[in-house]
Amino acid sequence: MLDTQTVEKPITLVKSQADLRKELDASGSWSVAQIEALFNLPFNDLMLKAQETHKAYFPEGDVELATLLSIKTGGCPEDCAYCPQAARYDTDVKADKLMGLEEVLEAAKAAKAAGSNRFCMGAAWREPKDRDIEKVAAMIKGVKALGLETCATLGMLEADQAQALQEAGLDFYNHNLDTSEDFYRSVISTRGYQDRLDTISHVRAAGMSVCCGGIVGMGESREQRAAFLARLANLSPYPESVPINHLVPVAGTPLADQKPLDPFEFVRTIAVARITMPRARVRLSAGRQELGRAVQAMCFLAGANSIFYGEQLLTTGNPEAEQDRALLAELGLKTKQSSKTEVLI
Repeated sequence: MLDTQTVEKPITLVKSQADLRKELDASGSWSVAQIEALFNLPFNDLMLKAQETHKAYFPEGDVELATLLSIKTGGCPEDCAYCPQAARYDTDVKADKLMGLEEVLEAAKAAKAAGSNRFCMGAAWREPKDRDIEKVAAMIKGVKALGLETCATLGMLEADQAQALQEAGLDFYNHNLDTSEDFYRSVISTRGYQDRLDTISHVRAAGMSVCCGGIVGMGESREQRAAFLARLANLSPYPESVPINHLVPVAGTPLADQKPLDPFEFVRTIAVARITMPRARVRLSAGRQELGRAVQAMCFLAGANSIFYGEQLLTTGNPEAEQDRALLAELGLKTKQSSKTEVLI
């Protein structure tokens, strides 16, 4: 069981980098009330605090480029209300078999040529079988040989499966919490919240880094968004990568008619994630295309420093690589180089 006990600590606006580091490096956890207080700050004050945090912990200010490939699409037995890959929903997504090794490696080569630092492989499984782990392990070894960081998201893992992936060279395992525990059952009934925490524990025990975030705009309240971020920030340690997805309503899913989240609220979510998990790569994930250039620019200002890069994000459209590079260039943002060592203060 992961320890999520919280203790009180004051929240103040940042006065200097030294004060900021002292505050954020202090032992203790974030309470939901403290994170709500961050959400409730005047927008400019929150953005300033997030900027100070970002500059303190990522002085180079670079943006990580990650590519996500769906190596096994559709046919998932889960009932996640947002997901077009669930077999029970009538969407345009058709179930495919696991891709072959050579096809995956060709996609990884193309991603590297386009400038990606990390190659993520996603499969629409509730949990992989051992024979699946063997096949994915071969993919991991092949992608690693290309000089890319590797990440996989395959569903729930047992401890021995996590160990097998680590031995194959997997750098990151993605397993999102999706939302707060009290809102979770409004979205998913086929997998428990503790199941997700258990998988994260297995990944940590195997010695891999954790990629864990969620989706906002599914109808949750601000307090529930705060509770979601509190759970992430209080993981010990918190995730090295935190993907924040903006819901993309898909026809045929239960959330098809969900009202869009206010863009400023999404930017606030990015800022609060940056402040509460200062060393993490906070990633703009699904829904970037719908946000538009101006909101994406505010997200970078709020401390986002990673994006999913390329034309496709699993089954969801994503801004094309050239558009991404044009936006980053216009904002004066440089990209993380594959050969660089991560700077963590």
